[in-house]
Amino acid sequence: MCNLYRQKSGPQAIMDAAKAMSSQVGNLAPGDVYPDYVAPIVRMEDDERVLASARWGLPSSPFALEGKKTDKGVTNVRNTSSPHWRRWLMPARRCLVPFDAFSEPGRDAEGKYRPVWFGLTQDRHEPPAFFAGIWVPQWTSVRKLKEGEVTADLFAFLTTEPTEPVKSVHPKAMPVILTEPAEFETWLRADWSEAIALQRPLPAGTLEII
Repeated sequence: MCNLYRQKSGPQAIMDAAKAMSSQVGNLAPGDVYPDYVAPIVRMEDDERVLASARWGLPSSPFALEGKKTDKGVTNVRNTSSPHWRRWLMPARRCLVPFDAFSEPGRDAEGKYRPVWFGLTQDRHEPPAFFAGIWVPQWTSVRKLKEGEVTADLFAFLTTEPTEPVKSVHPKAMPVILTEPAEFETWLRADWSEAIALQRPLPAGTLEII
C-alpha cells in the first residue's frame, strides 16, 4: 500500500486546482511525504473549501491497539463498511489530499527494496491531482513515545483495486485518485451512497511510471 507520496505544488496551485477559497497554511515545503508527516489537505469549513494541514495517519481501531503503547496511525483505508471508518465517512470528514506522484514498494534486479513512482500521464492531467481523503479533527493520542500525548488533526486516504502499471508492482491496492472538478464536488458534498462510487480503479493508461 502507498506509504510514501510526493507533494511539490505550492498553496496557490493547490487552491486553484481544488477551487479552495482560503488557506490556513503558510508556505509549503515541497518534497516526499511519509507516514505521520504534516501535509496539506483541502477540506470543507462551513460551505467553503479550505486549504489546511494535518498529520498523515488516522486513529487505529481499539482492536489493533491492544497491548500497544503508541498509535502510529493508519495511512490507507480500504474497508469502508467497518464501523471504525464508517463514522468518519460523512461529507464533513472527507477531504482532498494533493499529490504529484506516489510510490509502491518494488525490488530491483538484486532484490533490494526500491520504491517505484507513479504519476498521471501528462496528456491527461497537470499536477496536482488528489487522493480521496478522510480527516479527523483534534484527535488525542500517543503517536511516538518520545513525543508523548498530542492532539492533532489527522488524515488518510482510501485505496481500491489497482490498475496497470501499478498492478504489476503492487497487485493488492492503489490509492483512490480524483482528477475532475465534478469528482471533487461529489467527494466533498455528496451522501456516502453516491460518493462510494468514487472508490474505484482508474482506467488503464491513466497512470505511468515516472
